[in-house]
This record gives sequence, structure tokens and C-alpha cells, in this order.
Amino acid sequence: MLKSNRSHWADFSLLLVALVWGSTFVIVKWAIEDLPPLPFLAIRFAIAFLSLLPLLYFQKAYISKATLLKGMALGVFLFSGYAWQTVGLQYTTSSNAGFITGLSVVFVPILVTLTTRKLPRPGLIVGVLCALVGLAFLSLGDQLQLNKGDLMVLICAISFALHIFFVGRYAPQTNATVLASVQILTVSVLSGISSIFLPQPIMHLSTNVWVALLVTAIPATSMAFFIQSKMQQFTSPTHTALIFTMEPVFAAISAFFFAGEILTFRGLLGACLVLIGMLIAEFKGSEIDKLLT
Repeated sequence: MLKSNRSHWADFSLLLVALVWGSTFVIVKWAIEDLPPLPFLAIRFAIAFLSLLPLLYFQKAYISKATLLKGMALGVFLFSGYAWQTVGLQYTTSSNAGFITGLSVVFVPILVTLTTRKLPRPGLIVGVLCALVGLAFLSLGDQLQLNKGDLMVLICAISFALHIFFVGRYAPQTNATVLASVQILTVSVLSGISSIFLPQPIMHLSTNVWVALLVTAIPATSMAFFIQSKMQQFTSPTHTALIFTMEPVFAAISAFFFAGEILTFRGLLGACLVLIGMLIAEFKGSEIDKLLT
């Protein structure tokens, strides 16, 4: 019973993370009009790391070479996801990028199956497929036109899947504060280095930029990745990936309220299917397992 309660609490906490990420999408979109994505990421993750320093000081006994290497590996996957998504968006549509990024919900169970040689339970597979169809309705237009940007965003989806998968592997044996801090610092450093060597447009540190940096650095970065590092101790990587498919749903809702973007019937249907897929995996999975086994 205690394990079940921890699992449900972990799922709820990760859902809040998806809510924060989705809700800040509009703010970030406004901010990167004045500050290019890579410098924005460098400053955002630097502020997030500084906010974790007091907690990290009290957890310094848990810092080890192995922990640092694990956190750096996670940071590389995380940076790869953000970087490939940023570059890919220059060559593909936002809708294509949103759907392809959401394919991480499929890549995570594939990684789990390859490493454990065990298929996910049938209820979880049904939930993932339902969420995948929902993402297609939510993100894709009437015509899917593939281009080189789509391939770049596909690498982004694989990177995010690897991040979720390895957080699930490392979190149970690693201090959450240390794991979150190291990966956040790694993203900041790699983003800063990339900003120096890659051509960047003119940067304006406007009010919108500073508001976005502060909003995204604390709740959407330091707190979010700490919660993920902590709560993935109690739930599976596949379940985590499925919960994170709610991010584009929350992004669409926040865009409606804050940017006046209209969600079509097709989009509403997709959002509902994503939610249904998550609920199937969460509450009806055991019943489906019995029917399909």
C-alpha cells in the first residue's frame, strides 16, 4: 500500500512538472524574440544552478565522482534535446516539432524493453499508443511534410527519452539534489560554449527576457528537475514519459488563456486522447492487463 501511494504521489508530482513546463512555453516564446535560445538556456540554467547551491551545500556529503559523472551524462542528454530542438525548429514547423518531440513516449519503453528484455505491461502499451494518437491530433496539421528539421527534432526526442530513461536508472541510488544540480550546471556550460562558437543574433536583455528567465529558472528548471530526480525513484521511466505527454496539452491551454491562440476541435480531441491514455495507464492498466494476457 505504501509503495502504491508513493507511486501515485510521484505521478502527481511529475504531472505538476509537465504543467509548469507547458505553462511557461508562451513566456519562453516571447523571451527568445529578444534573447536567442542558446544564450537564454545558458543564463536560465545558470540561475537555476545558483538557486540550488544552498541545498547542494547541505548535501555535499553525497557528492562523489560517480554522482558527478551520472549528472554530467544526464546534462549532456538534456542539452542535446534542447539544442537539436532549437536548431530543428528553424527548418520545420512547430506542430511537427511538437509531435516528433512527443515520440519520446515511444522511445522510452523501447529502451526499457531492450535493456530488460521484458515488454511493458499491456495496459501501459495501450496508454502510450492512445497518447501517441492524441499527440498526432494535437500537433500535426492536415499534411505531414517531412524535412531535415524533422530529423533534427527526432534526435531531440531520442535525447529526451535517454534522459528520462537514465534518470530512472540513476535516481534510486543517487541524491536528488546533487543529481539535479550537476545536470543543470552541465546544460548551462554546454549552452554557453555553444553560444560562443555558433553565430547568434543581436541580444536584448529586455523586461520580458528577465521575467522569463526568473520564472523558468526556478519553478521550471531547478524545482522541476529536482522533483523529476526525486520522484522517478518511485515510478517507471515509461510512466514518466507518458505523463510528460501532457506538456503540449498544458502548453495549448496556456496559449489559449495568455496568447489568445484558439485550440481547434482536432486539438481538443488530441488533448483528450492524451489525457485518456495517461488515465488508462494509471488507473485501468491492471484491468486491461487481465484482458490481454
